[in-house]
Amino acid sequence: MGQKHEIKQKIKEYLLITAGILLVVIGVYFFKFPNQFSIGGVTGAAIILSKILNGSISSGTIVLIINSILLVIGYIFLGKSFGNRTAYGSILLSVSLRLLEIIYPIDKPLTNQPMLELSFAVLLPAVGSAILFNIGASSGGTDVIALMLKKYSHIDIGRSLLISDFFLTILTFPVFGTTIGLFSLLGLFLKSTLVDTVIENLNLNKYFTIICENPGPICNYITVDIHRSATVFDAKGAFTEKDKKIIITVINRHQAVLLRNFIKQSDPDAFLMITNTSEIIGRGFRM
Repeated sequence: MGQKHEIKQKIKEYLLITAGILLVVIGVYFFKFPNQFSIGGVTGAAIILSKILNGSISSGTIVLIINSILLVIGYIFLGKSFGNRTAYGSILLSVSLRLLEIIYPIDKPLTNQPMLELSFAVLLPAVGSAILFNIGASSGGTDVIALMLKKYSHIDIGRSLLISDFFLTILTFPVFGTTIGLFSLLGLFLKSTLVDTVIENLNLNKYFTIICENPGPICNYITVDIHRSATVFDAKGAFTEKDKKIIITVINRHQAVLLRNFIKQSDPDAFLMITNTSEIIGRGFRM
């Protein structure tokens, strides 16, 4: 039973990695590459290098070359800790971009609306990256460099990667001109906040604090009907000095609607506080 669960979990993880990578690929290939938006990372470096080389080597090919080199370096210096999921994500990204260049070549933007194109160039990879980071995977590239920095130095990795992305984006100005440079810079600022926002929303749960006199029906509904757990405390009302019970529980958004409606019907005098939370660690949530 345990082995079957592990297999199912692995399949689910790799399906999520595939979905996340495909979102990144669509955003990069159909929106970043044609508009030459260099928003950091390996794909940003590939766009700049391809232009410097006068297009003799395509951006997709450069991504494939750089990621392949980083994969080899990663396995040499990080060994098993490098992670099969990162390797899978990196290979899938690189191969997918190169295949798209062969199957569906694009030499100009899909629309004449650069702001619209920038929105998709930032949004799709951000959502894809958030899915990957949320399960502890990545698309390789600069993440491999980050892992090596983490192992062999005390450098602030997040800040180092942000600085490198910033310098890559600044290079867009002399290579592609002011307009594309400004769009790329705007894209970098949007990207720096969007990934964290998407991750928070993926993990968003509702934290319930329920103050009531009879906790039995509510606790029974939580444990039996929505299959969650709860903790009950003794309390006393400051104004009435009546004995009360405090129930706390954390559930997802759909379950929150069900619980709120149940409490409204079964115990309309209950005092209810609901807050958003995205960092829940423990059984039934993140372990």
